[in-house]
Amino acid sequence: MIVKSQFAQLGLFDAKVPRYTSYPTAPHFSNDVGSNLYGDWISTIKPGSAISLYIHVPFCRRLCWFCACRTQGTQSDSPVIAYLETLKSELRMLADRLPAGVTLSRLHWGGGTPTLLQPAMMEDLAKSILDVVPLGKNAEFSVEIDPNEIDADRLDALADAGMNRASIGVQDFDDEIQKTIGRIQSYDITRDTVDMIRERGIASLNADILYGLPHQTKTRMTESVQKLLSLSPDRVALYGYAHVPWMAKRQQLIPSDALPTPEQRLELYETAQRLFLWDNYTEIGIDHFATQDDGLTHALKAGRLKRNFQGYTDDQADVLIGVGASSISRFPQGFAQNAPATSVHTAAIRDGRFSTSRGHLFKDQDVMRGRLIEALMCDFRIDAAEILRDHPITEPQLQTLFAQAGKEFPDLLKISAEGLYIPPQARALTRMIARCFDAYDLSKAGHSSAI
Repeated sequence: MIVKSQFAQLGLFDAKVPRYTSYPTAPHFSNDVGSNLYGDWISTIKPGSAISLYIHVPFCRRLCWFCACRTQGTQSDSPVIAYLETLKSELRMLADRLPAGVTLSRLHWGGGTPTLLQPAMMEDLAKSILDVVPLGKNAEFSVEIDPNEIDADRLDALADAGMNRASIGVQDFDDEIQKTIGRIQSYDITRDTVDMIRERGIASLNADILYGLPHQTKTRMTESVQKLLSLSPDRVALYGYAHVPWMAKRQQLIPSDALPTPEQRLELYETAQRLFLWDNYTEIGIDHFATQDDGLTHALKAGRLKRNFQGYTDDQADVLIGVGASSISRFPQGFAQNAPATSVHTAAIRDGRFSTSRGHLFKDQDVMRGRLIEALMCDFRIDAAEILRDHPITEPQLQTLFAQAGKEFPDLLKISAEGLYIPPQARALTRMIARCFDAYDLSKAGHSSAI
């Protein structure tokens, strides 16, 4: 069993590493990918294939201090209404380039707070999307729901539009912690929201909870997780809070001296982890848990688990299109990101062009290294036979990569002709191990704590 002193020697408590929801990671995107190339990539989607679609709604009624997402506050519906018109125009542009017969395997509305839309807006947006790309067989339509910004009418609109998975951010149920991070959300209002969701026949529920928050202790973590478990979510994302006040200015309102140390962060994670496992959840990758009959659990057991910008997924589509300001798309050819600023994005769409401002065209070993990292992040193992079959690399070259990782983490990894394996006791190091296969200069971008 690895002890904390060994983790410290290996740099776990000091390292800043990517979360690897993409490879290469977004800080390495460049202006090599623009609107014309993005449009060309859309045109190359196979007719009749299934794709994923992400819709970004960047508005919130209040800005939570802990959040580092690209959002903006508004108390009026006017900017939201204008933004919806931009989304509809962008969707029409997408329709002009999509090949025939394309359907959706996944549709996700994120933000921001998508549920600040009024019911009629939700209906209008859903119709505009599905007129362009209809939901395919067994498709999943999920929406991020703020319990403070939802009611029966809006849930009715979402259910009528086809939403079959809801995602709720919890963060933490402790009163002091909520006040410190600027996110007041009681257990009662969260429970009532869950009840309303299930009353409408929406059986699938995701929940997010954070560790590493100010004033968080093992006792408080235990209480919050137990309250969350009482709601019986199908999936839970247990994310580490990333304190990056130099990037997210609102985080300057959070007292740094109230944050747990890296060693305490690990204890908080392990406290929550034990509770989920005791409640018979399956551990999914580095930070998710799912019930035994959830799609993520089935995908894990079948070797089909994937990782994308929303975290872990069982979606097998090889195209993800992001619609809205700052959204990122993934194609077999590379990544493309829309302009982050809503005003810049809107201006581009009004001019009749996509707002694609940067991205990455896959080259050299990008796809192979991306798969090596994804395999570690999803399965904690790399299957050498799969890599040799699917990618242009020889066995000696692959074993050299394995040996380099083994040198960084001596006596921790199991390396053989069959591949590389991270044993359970070393999995807190997974992101650092994955970094061994990253060919890009990580010193150029600020990343979050390794734990």
